[in-house]
Amino acid sequence: MEEVAARFPYFMIAILLGVGVWGMVGKRSLVKKLIGLNVLQSAIILFFINGSIREGGTVPILFHGEHGNAEDFVNPLPHVLMLTAIVVAVAVTAVALAFLTRIYREFGTVDEAEILSEMERQT
Repeated sequence: MEEVAARFPYFMIAILLGVGVWGMVGKRSLVKKLIGLNVLQSAIILFFINGSIREGGTVPILFHGEHGNAEDFVNPLPHVLMLTAIVVAVAVTAVALAFLTRIYREFGTVDEAEILSEMERQT
């Protein structure tokens, strides 16, 4: 039972990855595809953060005169990179929503199949 509990975050991350991929591949609405992309990005961020956890690790801050071993500290680099990934995800979502607004104004729908058929008729 402890083995399952120790891997529980990875099971949930795998479920989120599946939901994100399903949303991106299996849906016709571009808005739902964007939501699937956001879920997928969140799962990847959670995976990196969960992988950077060190049992018994502390914050890598030393005060004047203190000394510590590198093994005692948590590496802050994955956390910083995931903060950057969150900012990039928000920017990608904002740009995608702007594109979706423009697509909706042009075609009157956000359904992928209808947009593609309308584009074929125009050419």
